[in-house]
Amino acid sequence: MSRDLDVVIVGAGTIGAVMATVLLVRRQVRPGRVAIVAERIAGKGAGATVSGAVADWDLRVFALGRASQRLLQLCGIWQLLPADRMFAYERMCVWDASATARGRGSLTFDCAEIGEPNLGFIVDGRLLQEHALQAAAAAGAVIIESGVQAVAVSETEARIRLADGRDLSAGLLIGADGSASKTRELLGIGTAGHGYQQDALVGHVRTARSHESTAWQRFLPTGPLALLPLSDGRSSIVWSIERAEAKRLRALDRESFATALHEASAAVLGDVELTTPLASFPLTLQYALDYARPRAVLVGDAAHAVHPLAGQGLNLGLLDCASLCEALEESGDPDRWGDFATLRRYERRRKSENLLAATAFDGLERLFSNSNPALVALRAAGLTAVGKLSYVRRRLAQRALGVAGDVPAFLKTEGA
Repeated sequence: MSRDLDVVIVGAGTIGAVMATVLLVRRQVRPGRVAIVAERIAGKGAGATVSGAVADWDLRVFALGRASQRLLQLCGIWQLLPADRMFAYERMCVWDASATARGRGSLTFDCAEIGEPNLGFIVDGRLLQEHALQAAAAAGAVIIESGVQAVAVSETEARIRLADGRDLSAGLLIGADGSASKTRELLGIGTAGHGYQQDALVGHVRTARSHESTAWQRFLPTGPLALLPLSDGRSSIVWSIERAEAKRLRALDRESFATALHEASAAVLGDVELTTPLASFPLTLQYALDYARPRAVLVGDAAHAVHPLAGQGLNLGLLDCASLCEALEESGDPDRWGDFATLRRYERRRKSENLLAATAFDGLERLFSNSNPALVALRAAGLTAVGKLSYVRRRLAQRALGVAGDVPAFLKTEGA
């Protein structure tokens, strides 16, 4: 059957760009046969620059595990990221508000315990997206800047009507257009979940004490506070907090905000100085009731959006890309990629994994935000107990890093 394209991907964020690139570099589609469609293509100006370099770290950063790193290396994206916009962290310390960091009621993971050089990388979000799109174009993806007006899928093809009046036909439509996915809506796929009535407050701070290549996270009754280490010695904060309080904190002057953050972090890194503006984004648990239709499938936040307390949102989306690529490879004939049976195999694999992760993160958020004295004592005892069980601690660290669990075979070895 003659079609305009083999694959149309709606969404030009990191997930959409990686999805296109992995199909191209693994030679599942030929250059020019996969298109990325988005209403706005970000990164055309490569961000604000000073002497040709991006002025500062993006306010949004991501913690990427080993499987994600290997996928980005395979796609040629990792190699494009500036060394000063990624940072390998070696430890993670998690503690309850009723406890002290590295004391009873806390849990510390160390890369040395699992024989790894690090626990992952903190990466600049803006540059990651820009270089992912750059790599997709270099690999042969067609970039189309236009919104999507209508979608029609059948047993034989997907048809996409663009806002500029063009019609595209493809063997497979992939929705990678985020939690407010227009593709998901046009496919008639519903969602479930709930809002947390919280915002994640983000910015970068300089601290009196070194971050020690450690990601710090304190669970407060109002939500978790994370301090993520950056390459220049600063830390990026991700403070999940009730929406009205987030608005109040953003309105404070820098000194007053620093005082509030110093108290919320239990002064784990000493005095703090805010070095950037603050931004915030709403937190939601949302999951698509279905991932697949004949000739159409969802990946990334279009399929699932989770609480950021474990820093796994982007990692889950990247594993979607790799798992879908693997499922398409196993189907053999590219003309069968859009077969419902092929897409259902991907859906069964990833939906169960993503739902398990989303439920676990939601349960942790509820558990640690409960101030019931009995639960406070139980939390502290649980963290202390896990801290003493080296096998459990290692398995948790390995799974978070992406060297254990349901990882596609081609991402399980170095040089994947």
